[in-house]
Amino acid sequence: MKPITNIKKLNKIANNIRQNIIKMLLKAGSGHSAGALGMADVFTALYFNILKHDPKRPNWPERDRVILSNGHICPVWYATLAEAGYFSKTKLATMRQLGSPLQGHPLYHSLPGIENTSGPLGQGIATAAGMAYAIQKLRQGRERVFCLESDGEHDEGQTWEAVMFAAKYKLSNLTVIVDRNHIQITGPTEKVMPLDSLKKKYEAFNWRVIEIDGNNIEAIIKACNQAKKISTRPVCVIANTIPGKGVSFMENNFEWHGRVPNQEETRLALRQLLVK
Repeated sequence: MKPITNIKKLNKIANNIRQNIIKMLLKAGSGHSAGALGMADVFTALYFNILKHDPKRPNWPERDRVILSNGHICPVWYATLAEAGYFSKTKLATMRQLGSPLQGHPLYHSLPGIENTSGPLGQGIATAAGMAYAIQKLRQGRERVFCLESDGEHDEGQTWEAVMFAAKYKLSNLTVIVDRNHIQITGPTEKVMPLDSLKKKYEAFNWRVIEIDGNNIEAIIKACNQAKKISTRPVCVIANTIPGKGVSFMENNFEWHGRVPNQEETRLALRQLLVK
C-alpha cells in the first residue's frame, strides 16, 4: 500500500476512524471507548504510512505484522482495517453481534488483517517476540513486527519475560508501541500499580526507547522510521496518548475505559468530531 505523507490527510483519516468507533460502540451497546479513541492516530500512522502491507493480499508473506495485545481496544483496529480496504465498512455495524467476525476481542483470521487472538492481557508481546524471532531466523528479519500494548498490561509478569526474551535475541525487527494513557479499568495506572518510569525499565532490559506524543501522527511516523534504523536491539515506543481523544467528556476519564456512549452522548461526540 502506497504511504500517505500528507499529515492533514492522515489526521482526517484518524478522525473518520474515531467517528466509526463511536458509531460501532453505540450499535454494539458494549465495548471500550477511551483506549480505542486514544490510539486512532497510532493505527492511522501504521496502516497509512509505516507498514509494508497490501489490503488486497492480507496474507502476503512479505508484509509487516501487527499484533494487538490489549485486544479490548479492537474497535480501532476494525475501523482502521475497514478504512484501509481490508473489508467493507458495512461490517462495522455488526461488532459484538452474534455470528459477527468482529468480536469483542480479536480472533485470529476472523477478518482479513487480524494477525492474533487477544483478550487476556500481557500475552501479545510474547506472541510478537516469537513471531519476530521466527522471521529473523527463517526470513533474515526482512519483515517487521509491531506490537501494540497497553500500559496497564505491564502489571503482568509475563510481559517482562517476553521483554527479556526479545532483548536476549536482539530482535531489532520488533517494535513495541505502548499506549501510555495512564488509565486502566479500575482507575489511574499510578494508583492501581505504579509504572513509572517505563522508559527506564525498558532501558534496563537493554531496549532502545523512544518517547513521543502518541496523538501526533508526524511524531509517530518519525519514531517508527527511527526504530527501523536500529539494528542491534528491539525498540519500545512509549506513546503518550489521551484516552477518549477527540471527545471532551471522555478525555482522561478512566470511567470510559469500559463504557460506551448512549444516544445523546453519541450525538455530542460525533458533533465534536465532525468539526475537526
